[in-house]
Amino acid sequence: MSATTDTPQPARAEPTDAQKAFRQAMAHLGAAVNVITSAGPHGRCGITASAVCSVTDTPPTLLVCLNRSSAMHAIFERNRHVCINVLPAEHELLARHFAGLTELPMERRFDLPVWDRGEQDVPVLRDALASLQGTIAEMKEVGSHSVMFIEATSIRVRHDGDSLIYFSRAFHRVSRAACVQR
Repeated sequence: MSATTDTPQPARAEPTDAQKAFRQAMAHLGAAVNVITSAGPHGRCGITASAVCSVTDTPPTLLVCLNRSSAMHAIFERNRHVCINVLPAEHELLARHFAGLTELPMERRFDLPVWDRGEQDVPVLRDALASLQGTIAEMKEVGSHSVMFIEATSIRVRHDGDSLIYFSRAFHRVSRAACVQR
């Protein structure tokens, strides 16, 4: 499986001024970098995502936004089992692999010696800052994306390591030491 598809894609219209302004504004919204993984009868895949947000702790639920034109969309939707892996700063290359910014094929990404098998065989990043395994409880289509509401069933948190964020269209390290309250 690959992040690209052989299916012809419709020509993309030039973005409107409003779309350009919105995209520029969102580039100023710094966010944690995550690799969202899935495995099941419909295949194994992963994507890099920064559009991830806590919804509630009762039950523990997150949302993840996924472009509906992504080749991975159908796999996530059909498998329903996922893991949100919050990346530490040392995994920028992994983020690039799962964003499709390198030539590493999907299956080779999971051959890297950084993965454990989680619930339902979903890949869990061994040294993630946090890994939240769960099930897609609901999907809602909003414009070009699907919002996946994921109910977490297993949560693992690491208490060391720096964070990887995406800000101004680039990856950045945020030192844990910079976050220590005095």
